[in-house]
Amino acid sequence: MLVLMAIDVAVICLSAFLGLLIRFDLTWARVPTNYIQAVSSYLPCYIVATLAVFFVRKLYATMWSVAGVREALNIIGVCGLSSLLQVAGMMLLQLSVPRSYFLISFTLLCGATLAVRLSYRIYMSLLGQRFYKDKRNGKRILIAGAGTSGAVILKEIHTSSFVNDTVVCFVDDDRNKIGKILNGVPIEGNRYDIPKLAEKYRVDEIYIAMPSASAQSRKDIIDICQKTDCKVKILPGIYQLLNDEVSVSKLREVQIEDLLGREPIRVNLDEIIGYVSGKTILVTGGGGSIGSELCRQIAGHNPKRLVIFDVYENNAYDIQQELKKSHPELDLVVLIGSVRNTHRMESVFSTYRPDIVYHAAAHKHVPLMEDSPCEAIKNNVFGTYKTAKAADKYGTKRFVLISTDKAVNPTNIMGASKRLCEMVVQMMDARSETDFVAVRFGNVLGSNGSVIPLFKKQIEAGGPVTVTHPDIIRYFMTIPEAVSLVLQAGAYAKDGEIFVLDMGKPVKILDLAENLIRLSGYEPYVDIPIEFTGLRPGEKLYEELLMGEEGLQDTPNRLIHIGKPIEFDREWLAEKLDELYEVANRDENARIRAMVKELVPTYRPAG
Repeated sequence: MLVLMAIDVAVICLSAFLGLLIRFDLTWARVPTNYIQAVSSYLPCYIVATLAVFFVRKLYATMWSVAGVREALNIIGVCGLSSLLQVAGMMLLQLSVPRSYFLISFTLLCGATLAVRLSYRIYMSLLGQRFYKDKRNGKRILIAGAGTSGAVILKEIHTSSFVNDTVVCFVDDDRNKIGKILNGVPIEGNRYDIPKLAEKYRVDEIYIAMPSASAQSRKDIIDICQKTDCKVKILPGIYQLLNDEVSVSKLREVQIEDLLGREPIRVNLDEIIGYVSGKTILVTGGGGSIGSELCRQIAGHNPKRLVIFDVYENNAYDIQQELKKSHPELDLVVLIGSVRNTHRMESVFSTYRPDIVYHAAAHKHVPLMEDSPCEAIKNNVFGTYKTAKAADKYGTKRFVLISTDKAVNPTNIMGASKRLCEMVVQMMDARSETDFVAVRFGNVLGSNGSVIPLFKKQIEAGGPVTVTHPDIIRYFMTIPEAVSLVLQAGAYAKDGEIFVLDMGKPVKILDLAENLIRLSGYEPYVDIPIEFTGLRPGEKLYEELLMGEEGLQDTPNRLIHIGKPIEFDREWLAEKLDELYEVANRDENARIRAMVKELVPTYRPAG
């Protein structure tokens, strides 16, 4: 800083006297002596005032190696302020100089200060990056998107001393940009030209810098990029651009969610805050994938108290520690226990009197439940029933059941048990002051026991990746989307309704496996083999979201629909549940399947 201040003193002196010289046609002999004396007399004040203004306006705290237009405009403003002080000071001291002198002096000060400040920046842009970066170890980059974000990323790659990569070309879907040059880099074509350009320029990595593109558009570009051998990175979203956060560091690996090809589900936060804020909330299964995300989002909406209930102490401990750190002000209670234990549930409800219950506790693994059907019934059906009865008894206002698309025309005991859970909720809603509701959605990306973590482990081990059937398809959603739906459904909850998410098109599991292998930098069937193992017990080729008898009603959120409840004899169900409970607790597997089939007419066991 001292060196820069010394240079500034020299610049101030030079601009002061050179201004006089230029005013008199660069002939020193023509400059009147009284003008020289006036400038000399005011020079110490001019130096002090200018340095003070420079210091206040943070010209000595700015990183000039990465300076841009904003910093240049700041210099012009600061020099203008210094010149105004010079005019005022010389008038106050009655020092006479030509009026044009002030304008010339300002121009000289401004130009010299800009030159000094931006010289290193210009050097790095024009010379440093060209001659001093070691490109031998750098990657060759193609950027998809020649807009503002792409330009910012290119600028950072050009100027950063820590990035040795080279941007070889752009692609952009705007025809007016194709054939143009952006900061020395050609815009060679559109998205469909990516494969041939990647080969032509020997591209190592592709950066997708199109934050405002739709989810479907991003998916299409990713699909095209996967036809190359290049690694792909993506700029997450438009908020990065709005928050001035576009940079190379914001680029991330393409994630499997990017391949869903639809926009994420949005919820009305005002509705959520309105019914969660100031309430006591109970989340059963609060340590699981869905339950823990529910707890995170609820914690951010000012509940009076959050009660987490889980049978697995490690999961409960993890979310407890996370919430203590992220929300130290939260009144958090973490309890261990099973929803199958009547007395434990009674104790929890009588002690904490929750206003809202999110019931996420369940066994969900299809093949395992086929081998242990009585456990599925005990935990899923009667865990739900006991929790619902406690909610009714202790005045809970709303009860939200987490259900699944596997409850529709189930072919496995897990799906049938979740359909029974939905029927229990509908039965309880008819006889209770509590508003009961069920939320049904498909597979959750990245949840415990889901296909994505399994595929990732198999890829890390070098394969093979196992797919049950080449034609099997599933609906997918992200964990935050699933939780958003649950929270919104709680706002709408009434009359035992079943809420269904419009999840777009189903995804082929084989495509998911192939894409995940490519995103990991390998070639399917070459580097990582894929094996087909056959459908597992109770597994369908495809899942449904509604039964044939159910219609759809719209909600204020166009992606959330209500399935019209199927009518059934609720009194008969209550009687049969007592019998089902006895059979389940005697572990009579054959008998339990027959009873479930009787209670759930749409249950069609596979095989």
